[in-house]
Amino acid sequence: MPAQEQNYWLETINAPSVEAAPDLPENVDVAIVGGGFCGLSAARALAKRGVRAAVLEAETFGWGASCRNGGMVLTGMKLPVPKLIKRYGRPTVRKMYAASIEAVDLVEQIVREENIECNFSRCGHLEVACKPSHFNGFEESAALIEREFRHQLRIVPQGHLRSEIGSHIYFGGMVDETSAGVNPARYVTGLAHAAERAGAWLHDHTRVEEITAESQNGARKFRVRTSRGSIAAREVILASGAYTTETTPALRKKIIPIGSYIIATEVLPADLAHELSPRNRMIYDSKHFLYYYRLTPDNRMLFGGRAAFFPATESTVRQSAEILRRGMITVYPQLCDTKIEYGWGGTLDFTLDVMPHAGKMDEMYFAVGFAGHGVAAATWFGTKLAEMISGNINSIPFAELPFPAAPIGLRSGRTWALPLAGLWYRILDFFT
Repeated sequence: MPAQEQNYWLETINAPSVEAAPDLPENVDVAIVGGGFCGLSAARALAKRGVRAAVLEAETFGWGASCRNGGMVLTGMKLPVPKLIKRYGRPTVRKMYAASIEAVDLVEQIVREENIECNFSRCGHLEVACKPSHFNGFEESAALIEREFRHQLRIVPQGHLRSEIGSHIYFGGMVDETSAGVNPARYVTGLAHAAERAGAWLHDHTRVEEITAESQNGARKFRVRTSRGSIAAREVILASGAYTTETTPALRKKIIPIGSYIIATEVLPADLAHELSPRNRMIYDSKHFLYYYRLTPDNRMLFGGRAAFFPATESTVRQSAEILRRGMITVYPQLCDTKIEYGWGGTLDFTLDVMPHAGKMDEMYFAVGFAGHGVAAATWFGTKLAEMISGNINSIPFAELPFPAAPIGLRSGRTWALPLAGLWYRILDFFT
């Protein structure tokens, strides 16, 4: 096992770091809190429209979930479509699903337009069924999605699953060829460079400490006080996700920060890598307490999951790496003697209803709740918020959804109940 936390993706960055602006501007049109996919895509889109935007990042750009994920650019949402339709109705879910496909297209468009070298590949994703009942659910979902949304998924019966995955433990699968894979660290770095080239101000190591509304010449403004000084802004975008602080308490109490952990093996022989994943898919299973895995561009097996629900620390990373190794060997016994060279963790922003949410809160724009779909979703939401601020009609189908607050024991800053949430998901996996 790795002796200490080490993120594989960060070892692959060879582009020059973004040159953060030395001084905060006194005034901007939009101040963006958070320098991940959402904040940087918003900054890029705003700057290209001639809007003066500044990104304020407490750490380094992409430091949070944007550099710590599996690099899966996925269609769909966390919840299955039949459940979404029962909850929100067909017209709304039709717009949601279209947005998820549009989000993958947007990532590809940005990568192409900005010449970002990030191993973007339309390799598709494979969801594997952990129980026969889950596979039956796949068939229902695929039929519904094709009928309602004109989007085709391919059902893979258990007898044909070896063409997709070198594991015997699953009961079938479902493939979506639209999804993609990416190196998330290279992508977020390229996104930062793109925002900078477009004219956005980028400020890392600039922690936002207070945001207050004030009036200037009769117009409402925000005063954003940071660890490096203050800045006045006409609008504010909160793009801090699971790392949202007490600076914005109304949003923070809506967020459930959940730890997600990943290990990566040594480089595998080409024939073994092909055996494990013949089509090089992005793969995840059908459990609530799921595993997700893929090959990296250099043929390592990257294997992640909710090994511990607490946000990442050195201790939880170490414990989770061992849990994930055991899980990986259950899926792929072929890797029992394979060395683990990397192990790291990050924190995802879940919401109580397991849905993304966006809009305005306390007169500030926000987008949160990507729940593991953040590479595509956060990029899309950032761009859509930029369009709204620029005067476009609100075209975010998630903006009108009821947004429940998280229970006290689960909300950001008060996470003592997270192990109970993890236990609940394990119980659901046992009985469903």
